[in-house]
Amino acid sequence: MSTPSATRSLPYATLLAFTRYVDQTGPTKAAYVGGLRRRRETGGGFNPHGQFLKALKADIQFRTGGLHLADIAQSVAPRWRRLYAALTTGAAQYLETLGEPGEFGLTPTREALGMLGDLPVKVSAHFGLRYDDGRKEAVRLHFDEQPPTAETITASLHLMRRYMDQILPNGVPVLVDVRRGVPHRLDEVKGAFEDVDSWLTGEAAGFTAMWGRLPQAA
Repeated sequence: MSTPSATRSLPYATLLAFTRYVDQTGPTKAAYVGGLRRRRETGGGFNPHGQFLKALKADIQFRTGGLHLADIAQSVAPRWRRLYAALTTGAAQYLETLGEPGEFGLTPTREALGMLGDLPVKVSAHFGLRYDDGRKEAVRLHFDEQPPTAETITASLHLMRRYMDQILPNGVPVLVDVRRGVPHRLDEVKGAFEDVDSWLTGEAAGFTAMWGRLPQAA
């Protein structure tokens, strides 16, 4: 029978954690996995983007064209105002790329638990969009200061497409670079890797091996 500590030590990644791992090179990969495992075993970590996401979804749902984003940028705690200023400016630009407010709306998405070799990966979107013409998009947001690399874009979109029947049936994946308001879609990354599945499975094998070699937190 497994103990809680043994369960916590099993390798596991979210889509965000795995795509960030893919972006690491050399010894930084092991250091990154070590940080993930320590945070998981100690329960550390904080998401500063929750209020931003709520405001963005409210602007989509209520067709307010960025008013909720503008309000949250002013009312968020002072320590987060610089971050929110950058995020809300780009998000307002992203909203403009979607068309007129009445032409799209929110639609529910679900999480998927996929397997890359022996590594479980939780794959999810931040929200779904349904357009009046029937198109559906599962949207994932990239919040980092630096734009997403080709590896991040390819890994994110490929894994979302792979499990789209669970996330948003008949939808297509989109990765939005929030700070710059730029959406990235699969047509940009076709041919970037000859065999994306093999590449990702190999990266997952490295992640799992590094996780297993790390000492368990006291």
